Amino acid sequence: MILITDGGSTKCDWILLDSAGEVVLKTRSLGLNPAVVPEEDLLKRISENQDLKPLFDTKMQLDFYGAGCGTKTPVAILKGVLESIFVNSTVTVQEDTVAAVHAATSEPGIVCILGTGSNSSYFDGKKVHSSVESLGYTLMDEASGNYFGKRLIRDYFYKKMPSVLATEFARRFNLDADDIKLNLYKKPNPNMYLASFAEFIFNPGENRPKNAIEINGYFYKLISEGMLNFIENRILCFKEAQHVPIHFIGSIAHFSEDIIRDCMKPYHLELGNIIRRPIDGLIEYYRKNRLD
Repeated sequence: MILITDGGSTKCDWILLDSAGEVVLKTRSLGLNPAVVPEEDLLKRISENQDLKPLFDTKMQLDFYGAGCGTKTPVAILKGVLESIFVNSTVTVQEDTVAAVHAATSEPGIVCILGTGSNSSYFDGKKVHSSVESLGYTLMDEASGNYFGKRLIRDYFYKKMPSVLATEFARRFNLDADDIKLNLYKKPNPNMYLASFAEFIFNPGENRPKNAIEINGYFYKLISEGMLNFIENRILCFKEAQHVPIHFIGSIAHFSEDIIRDCMKPYHLELGNIIRRPIDGLIEYYRKNRLD
């Protein structure tokens, strides 16, 4: 059996496949980004999942793909945590960009992740290549959930948000300055906290039409600026960008497809697949390539 894990900062999907490729178990835990979640919390979030407990002593392959797993230290931390829980399993830990590639394409292309954080990689048809090491939400993560959440909060307090939207924003979120600072500087997972505000753009609620992104110039400008920033820093860094399709993974990309397409035109980039949830594509990859 193979236990596949697609781990983001906000949530983590676990899929257990038997030798025939059938899904035996599907469950979800809180996010397991080892770059921002303390080791004791990683242990707790996995150990408390009741669906996973019967697997703790099972002999199997555990392949973890996750946000924050692009550098040696967090990979070592998470691998140690997983091996201490799944004591009879063979554990591998790789960056979430690898899972994104498996889900998006089998041909050469650039694969981008737009989730709580953001990332990109180039797939040459055999290997996955990164151009820039990710430094997380404070310095990077262009066009991610936490990027847009940060922009919304700043625009609200700088009074750059249209008044009608500002009223709704204040109704939907706790915008007390002390509470915001507490969540950003004292509480764990500030990247997840910031990303929670991005829902305001993509989930219109009851007071806005479903096509609010298209009809509202503020949202269009906000998303476009983030996408252009991402393209310039995380796509054009690959010399192959002009010659291969650009694929996107994540809900932000799913809801922003038209804007992404518009932003790519001046650079003569080819838009490839946009996949909202990579786990289904990852299952198909394993069925075709990794099962005996």
